[in-house]
Amino acid sequence: MNETVLTPILDILDVAGLAVFALSGALVAARERQTFVTMAFFALVTGVGGGTVRDLLIDAPVFWITDPWVAAICLSTALIAWFTPVRMWEGKLLDYADALGLAAYAVLGSAKALAYGIPPVPAALMGIITGCVGGVIRDVVAGRPSIIMQPELYVTAAALSAALTVAGMQLPPGLNIDNGLIWGAAFAAGFALRAAAIRFELGLPSYGSTAPSDHSASPGSGPPG
Repeated sequence: MNETVLTPILDILDVAGLAVFALSGALVAARERQTFVTMAFFALVTGVGGGTVRDLLIDAPVFWITDPWVAAICLSTALIAWFTPVRMWEGKLLDYADALGLAAYAVLGSAKALAYGIPPVPAALMGIITGCVGGVIRDVVAGRPSIIMQPELYVTAAALSAALTVAGMQLPPGLNIDNGLIWGAAFAAGFALRAAAIRFELGLPSYGSTAPSDHSASPGSGPPG
């Protein structure tokens, strides 16, 4: 592929998503009172995990290996977390920041997959993977339950941004709709859905929750939302 994949708009989304996810990873280690090395590791793996899996799947150069700023941003974010009290980041603020990163990465991942010639449906899945896999890796390494194993709307928000990105970029060229407008709208929609889920505790119904008469169903959390 000869054309440039990223534009200034996608660059902004990339940096925003990277910093937010790196911060969430560093804070997991901070809450466990780990060393700075561990915090830096969690920041890096959370920030680049989804994008790394995406690039390997679409046969693209792994983005943070060729970009000198990615690891620097992750390590700088870990440094910020190291010198600030955890309570400063507690509450809904970090959840909303994570929603920004989720939507940003979903748009970025889908747009990059399309630029590499990936068909629409797999390209949308690449957006979901970009937005969600870093957090999954973080939670697995930390040995804690992942948010995608809860009915809360999370994967769904990433899917909305990814689907709108792909659908918008498949519109006929004659409509003259700028990609920046498509990416902005897709980002806003995914963030709005995730923010609403945080604010109003929205979630998808769990398996078996609509069939109370079926006593053979085992209780527990439903599929990822």
